[in-house]
Amino acid sequence: MAKKVIIAGGGTGGHIFPAIAIANALKKLQPAIELLFVGAKGKMEMEKVPQAGYTIKGIDIAGFNRSSLIKNIGLLFKLVKSYFQVRTIVADFMPDAVIGVGGYSSFPVLRYAQSKGIPTFIHESNSFAGKSNMMLSNKATIVFTASEGMEKFFPVDKIILTGNPVRSNIVNSTVSKSQGAHFFGLDENKSIAFVTGGSLGAKGINEAIAAQLDLFRINDVQLIWQTGKPFVAQAKQMSEGNKLIWANEFITQMEFAYAAADVVVSRAGAMAIAELCVAKKPVVFVPFPFAAEDHQAVNAQYLVEKKAGILIRDNEAKEKLVPAVIELLKNDQLQSELRECIGKLAIIDADVRVAGEVLKTIIDK
Repeated sequence: MAKKVIIAGGGTGGHIFPAIAIANALKKLQPAIELLFVGAKGKMEMEKVPQAGYTIKGIDIAGFNRSSLIKNIGLLFKLVKSYFQVRTIVADFMPDAVIGVGGYSSFPVLRYAQSKGIPTFIHESNSFAGKSNMMLSNKATIVFTASEGMEKFFPVDKIILTGNPVRSNIVNSTVSKSQGAHFFGLDENKSIAFVTGGSLGAKGINEAIAAQLDLFRINDVQLIWQTGKPFVAQAKQMSEGNKLIWANEFITQMEFAYAAADVVVSRAGAMAIAELCVAKKPVVFVPFPFAAEDHQAVNAQYLVEKKAGILIRDNEAKEKLVPAVIELLKNDQLQSELRECIGKLAIIDADVRVAGEVLKTIIDK
C-alpha cells in the first residue's frame, strides 16, 4: 500500500521551494507515494505548489505580527480555527508522516500529528532556530538542520545535518553567462549585477538601489532587478528607457539570473544562501533587520567569517550598498576568492538526504 506524507509550511519562497524539492525527491525515490501540502490561505504557497503539480489544502492561520500588535487581535481565533481544519485534513488523508518546512502554517499540523502519534520531521533551514521548531522538536522523529552547532536548539539525538534543499533547475543548471545575459536582453560583455530581495521583495535593498541608480549608468554596469510586487511600479518608472536595467517583480527561471550575474545582492535567508552557494556567486548580503532573533544577520556573518560573502547592514544600505557593488565588480581577485569560498559550502543533495531518511522511517514502520 502506498505511503502518504503531508508537507506543511510556506509563507515565502524560502520555505516553499525547499518543500517542493523534498516532494520531488520523495516522488523520485518512491513513485507511488501520495503527497499533500498544507499551507496558509492567501499566501504564495497556494499558487506555487499547484504550479509544481501538487495538491495543497489551505488553513486559516497567521503569524505573530512584531511590527503592529493590534494586528494580532484575531490570532487566537485563527489558531483555534486552524486546529479544527488540520484535524479534518489529517483524518481525511491519514498520513504516515508529516514534514514541517517552516512558516507558521507548519506548527498546527505538526503539533496535531504529534498528538496522534504520527511521525513528524522538521527541517530547520536557518542557523538560528525558530521558536515553533524548538517547541516541536522534543516530540519530533528527526530534526534536519542546514548548519552545524544546532544542538543548542534541539535534542542532540534527533539532529541530522542535511543542508538546505535547492531547486533542481539551479542545481542542474547548464545556462551560460551569454544565455543568461540574452535572457534579460543584456550585453554579455558588460558587467551585470543581480539584485534580489527574495520572492516578496526587500524594501531596504530596493530603496538603496533606487537612491544611487545613476551609479550603474556612470560605471556602465548592467542591472537585473527583482523588486517584489510593492516596488515594481517605481522601479520600472525609474528604469524606463534605460537599456542597462531589467526590472520586474519576480523571476521564475532564477538559473538565468544567476548565470548572467557577476555579482549578486541578496537578503540572507537560508534558502537564498543555499542557492548562492550552489551558483558560486560573489554576494553582498543585506540581512532583513526584522527577522526573528536577527537570524539573517547570523546567517550572513557565518559566511563572512568563511570569506564567502560581504555584509552590509540594512540601515547603512542607502549609503554603502551600490558603491560596494561597483567596487566588487571592479575587483576580479576578490570576486574569484568569494566564488571559491562560497562554492565550498554548497550542498546539492539535501532534498534526497531528507527524503531518504523520511522513507527509511515510514517504510520500516
